[in-house]
Amino acid sequence: MKNIGLITEYNPFHNGHKYHIKQSLKLTSADTVVAVMSGNFVQRGEPAIVNKLSRAEMAMKNGTDIVIELPFVYSVQDAGGFAYGAVKTLDMLCGIDSIVFGSESADINLLGKIASELIKEEEKYDQLIKDYMKKGYSFPQARKFILMDNLDEDTEKIINKSNDILGIEYIKNLKKINSQIKPQVIKRIGADYNQKSISGKFSSATAIRDYIKTSYEKSELKTFIPENVYEILLKNFEKGTGPVFYENLKELVFYKVLTSEREELAQYKGVTEGMERRIIDAVNSENSLEDAVMKIKSKRMTHTRIKRTIINILFGITDSDINRYNEYGPQYIRVLAFNEKGKKFLAEYKKNIKVPVITTASQYYPIYKYLLKNSEKEDKKYISEPEIFRKMFETDLLATKIYSLLYPDKKMSNYNIDIDEKILIF
Repeated sequence: MKNIGLITEYNPFHNGHKYHIKQSLKLTSADTVVAVMSGNFVQRGEPAIVNKLSRAEMAMKNGTDIVIELPFVYSVQDAGGFAYGAVKTLDMLCGIDSIVFGSESADINLLGKIASELIKEEEKYDQLIKDYMKKGYSFPQARKFILMDNLDEDTEKIINKSNDILGIEYIKNLKKINSQIKPQVIKRIGADYNQKSISGKFSSATAIRDYIKTSYEKSELKTFIPENVYEILLKNFEKGTGPVFYENLKELVFYKVLTSEREELAQYKGVTEGMERRIIDAVNSENSLEDAVMKIKSKRMTHTRIKRTIINILFGITDSDINRYNEYGPQYIRVLAFNEKGKKFLAEYKKNIKVPVITTASQYYPIYKYLLKNSEKEDKKYISEPEIFRKMFETDLLATKIYSLLYPDKKMSNYNIDIDEKILIF
């Protein structure tokens, strides 16, 4: 049995994603496709356009065999934290042979060379990045300059591209955890990851979201996404459970900031260098969340970094929280959907998985009690740390509750949606 892992957001699933799955299967001759997917919030620091179960359904109807939810605390981290959580999740499944990711360069050797260099000189680069940032450069700019100074001229063609940057992080984290999973690449085709305008059959998820936000001709979406994805999106739009956009967070974020002291804001992950003052000023002076973000933005803080920081403030996530999550790793495998091949995969490898496999959210508390009871045993079944497990999973539950508050039709909000919804079986 040959199994591949894909690290995804599917926000929403589009033709490029379908091409990725098809080419990954062609490259590897795999039997099973396992997708680790962000939940209701994604790496840009935004809510997903439709909820995680709808996006899992999109994936299952277009070539995946299992969809695993990436815990919220990794899905909203920077590229390194996001990659670590996803790679570690796939490694913990014990049956993944390779990770296949899209890449602008499709140069696995150069990506691997950069990843190795970053590991070998980690402390040196960390200090150099801090030095560059003190000069006013953002983190991505600082990393770019350092790599160009220390590697050959081919480096520049990679370190400016979103998928190549993520690919480097995937390879780096595979190496750091000594995983046996093999990284493989396929050439990314069509629109750039960040492209905002629709450009034919292979348009970016960013462009598709912007199109949904501005266009009344929703039927034209069929050009950019599979028919079954269009139907899933339309169903959500008609029910009032989508589309969800970043601006939907405004009232929650503004309330959190307006009811917090400066000292409290300063403790959250990403709030540095007096940023809390700019956040308070922006909330008090701007009428939209996006305008507030633009007012907070500075030369050394990217737009996306500020969005992730605001999510950390909303959810009360501190530096120490992130440090602990990244030290201990994902504490469970949360299955959102599977088919017969996925069921076979779980049956074959579950006995080797050292963290709980959760198929319904209601299992979480009995598992937590079990972990507490057996935490001191030397031959314990799971390596999960009870309190980290609890906090990580409860943050997932909170993320789903908050997400449901963002629905266009407020009557559709359901604070117990994670408990009420069942795993998708195909």
